[in-house]
Amino acid sequence: MEGMTDRLHILGNGDSMGVPRVYCECAVCAEARDTGRNRRLRSAAYLETAAGGLWIDIGPDWAAQMEALGKRSMPVALLTHAHFDHMAGLPEWADCCRWTGERGLLYAPQEVLVQVRDRYPWLERQLTYQEADNGVRFGEWVIRTKKVCHGKNGYAYAYRFDKPGFAFVYCPDSINLGPEEKAFMTELDLLVIGTSYYKEEFDFHTRSVYDMTEALALAEEIRPRRLYFTHMSHGVDVRQAYPLPEHVQLTERGMQIPLRAEAAAARTEP
Repeated sequence: MEGMTDRLHILGNGDSMGVPRVYCECAVCAEARDTGRNRRLRSAAYLETAAGGLWIDIGPDWAAQMEALGKRSMPVALLTHAHFDHMAGLPEWADCCRWTGERGLLYAPQEVLVQVRDRYPWLERQLTYQEADNGVRFGEWVIRTKKVCHGKNGYAYAYRFDKPGFAFVYCPDSINLGPEEKAFMTELDLLVIGTSYYKEEFDFHTRSVYDMTEALALAEEIRPRRLYFTHMSHGVDVRQAYPLPEHVQLTERGMQIPLRAEAAAARTEP
């Protein structure tokens, strides 16, 4: 649609187990069962553009997320890495393609596609795989990918989206980023990054995702104009007033983030 603003829909902002935890009666899980502000599906996003929609990650909550969007088919998607909470919806997507007759297109780095083939060898009957290592074009967007440290869980990939006047990175699983990874995330209007807790108590080198305090320190280096936290566990309560700068925000399920320069708030100076 001419004149429409591209936007990023946050369809899931939870960590690998989601919120509420079925076994847990903590205050966050109790609120998630009640009013639901803390109810978090597994991390996924949807890039809405004039050229169509692009899914980012296809986890175990994919069907519920499709229903929330009101979609009955999904032509194209990106995959950040081959962990259950980011790829477990692939068989459902393939089944959807089988019934609609619409072949799906899945972009991912080559080594991620190798893992997908190993775990789900039948999916290519319905899905076409395309390596994303050398970049992807989607409408106005030029999309690049970068391998990032995922701590004790190995690695994942971040995606950088650039078009004239706007740049953002989606990076749901990372920690302990090095100079090359940080350079990939400079000069951004928006960074969406995974932070499972506000302050995590376990030793940094035993973990797989930043906490919010560490992500704020990272942001002081790479200086995105806006910063959103996703991939949050039941250790995060959206009802709390965490000490965050003005340009930093927690994602919530169903949030829509406009992707235009005038919507990018100026970053707060230290």
